[in-house]
Parts: sequence; C-alpha cells; structure tokens
Amino acid sequence: MGIAAPPVETEKGWLLLYHGICDPGNIYRVGAALLNLEDPTKIIARTDYPILEPEMPWEKEGLTPNVVFPCGMVVLGKTLFVYYGGADRVTGVAAANLDDLVEAVLRGPMPR
Repeated sequence: MGIAAPPVETEKGWLLLYHGICDPGNIYRVGAALLNLEDPTKIIARTDYPILEPEMPWEKEGLTPNVVFPCGMVVLGKTLFVYYGGADRVTGVAAANLDDLVEAVLRGPMPR
C-alpha cells in the first residue's frame, strides 16, 4: 500500500488516494480516504471498494499486468483528474466530480 498522489484539500477534509495489491489475482487497485483538515493523521472515512481498477486491455496487459498506479491529481473547477500508469506500459487519466467522490468516501465504512 502507498499514497498515490499528494492529498487534495476539500471543504470536508483532505482527499487522499492510495494504491495497493488485493487478492486474489494480485490486482493493483486504488482506494480513497478523507483525512481531518486540522490533523491529517485522523481518518474521517474511507471507501471499502476500489475507485479505480484495471478494466481496459491496456491496463490489464503490459509489462506488469493488472495495474493502475496513480501518480498525480489535479482539480480543475469541480473535476478531479487522476493521472496513472496502466500495466506499466501507458499513461492514462481518469476524471470524477470532486464533490461526488468526497460524498462517496463519506458513505464508506468508518476506520477501525
């Protein structure tokens, strides 16, 4: 597991994307967490499902198959753009409405 990109500040907390390998199949996926604005060591919520996972052939087939590996995020208006490597062969970009993503994280389970 590791941080995918520097966190993005939102009204409800720091949005942090992280990547990790899950079983079965050694698939590299991305999850999201919301951290406290004043104390980012405190997790407010996180998703219990991946927000990005290999789906396209160029994410599933390559030097390292079944990998999406985010390295950067940019917010333009209300859209979050996540730049990532696919199968260690290509670069892709995924986009999501920032407010919708934050709300989805807040609906996730509270950390243990």
